[in-house]
Amino acid sequence: MSRLLIVNADDFGLTPGVSAGILDAHRRGIVTSTSVLAVAPAFEETAPALHAARESGIGVGVHLAAVGEDPPLLPRSRVASLVDDHGAFPLTWKAFLRRAAGVRPSELEAELAAQIDRVRSAGLTVDHLDAHQHLHLLPKVRAVVVRLARRFAIPAIRVPRAGSRRLAGIGVRLLARGLARDAKRSGLAHPDACEGFDDSGGMTGERLQRTVERIAASGAASAEILVHPGAAADPARDRYRWGYDWAGELAALVDPRAREAVQRSGLRLGTFRDLV
Repeated sequence: MSRLLIVNADDFGLTPGVSAGILDAHRRGIVTSTSVLAVAPAFEETAPALHAARESGIGVGVHLAAVGEDPPLLPRSRVASLVDDHGAFPLTWKAFLRRAAGVRPSELEAELAAQIDRVRSAGLTVDHLDAHQHLHLLPKVRAVVVRLARRFAIPAIRVPRAGSRRLAGIGVRLLARGLARDAKRSGLAHPDACEGFDDSGGMTGERLQRTVERIAASGAASAEILVHPGAAADPARDRYRWGYDWAGELAALVDPRAREAVQRSGLRLGTFRDLV
């Protein structure tokens, strides 16, 4: 069997322009899968377009959120340990860590289950779970995410990897081992390799082609590249000050040289469904 490459675009539903860019990168480029941000303001508006794209084979996951600019789906009374006095999530994973000891797993599970339910209620079949800002690397969160994958019969999960030798990269690699171990114990599939963590929001055409070549040389039987494409003109995106080059990533993904790199590598494009 040929080796599998999943190219997954995160944050579907964030804005109309992000959702449109993801679908464009699927139609014209090498994106094979996307992760839906159910709490995002453009989810309801753009979910029908993703539903229509199912015939072209795009995979769908849920980008579970307990951090970020957008509020939870459940009322503050049900998720008090996850939010501040204004009902807002911590903005970043670092802010989440500062309050993690007080987070009630039952409230986290209720909110994340509601997010999965919202995606499924749009008629979308979910084939994997991952998390906004990779929060499911943290032991308290990963236990809930693994439990939800089993509860909803979702067969696969992302295990993020980092190549950086800095302290954050080392931490990611250590946490990834625990996530991979727990996923295996629970019968969840995950790609053997994951690329794109270090290039989030800055995946240029040259970096993308080098990433494909690196995966091919690694000998991994399966791999994921996580990306963040989006349309160039997108005023709704101004509220997300992440420093991402969404349009640049879209250009890299639809560049014919990206598909040529995949073809040269001998990798087969597919989705998380192909892992099981």
